[in-house]
Amino acid sequence: MQIILLDKVVNLGNLGEIVRVKDGYARNFLIPSGRARRATEAAKQQFEVKRAELEKAAAVKLAECQALGEKLAGTTCKLTQKAGVDGRLFGSVTNADIAEELSKNGFKVSKSQVRMPNGPIKIVSDSTVSVSLHTDVVVEITVSVYGETA
Repeated sequence: MQIILLDKVVNLGNLGEIVRVKDGYARNFLIPSGRARRATEAAKQQFEVKRAELEKAAAVKLAECQALGEKLAGTTCKLTQKAGVDGRLFGSVTNADIAEELSKNGFKVSKSQVRMPNGPIKIVSDSTVSVSLHTDVVVEITVSVYGETA
């Protein structure tokens, strides 16, 4: 299926590009999330009319994410979990826990934006986690997990 991208999509293309993707990817993800439209002649003409407006909105969104990224860069997120004597946690620290703690500290971050390269944290330690605020803005933060004896 051919689609027009209404937003920058990683590993696919930039705003305004017409690309061919699998039908399910377009129907189930790109079109419902508002990142693309079917590439019909009417849609192409309508897109050209709105191109400047969409580019301006994308630039504003990028600027907001860059500003948030500058504030968030180098931040330390401190979490306390129940742990055993050997430093292993009873459970784990997930991206949802980190996003919730960042939200408490005043940063608007969803759990899908928190990327944990090594999976959930299962020991008392300091770990580096990346937060993807935008396709072009990825920030590294430190997550400090402290143990609380049961």
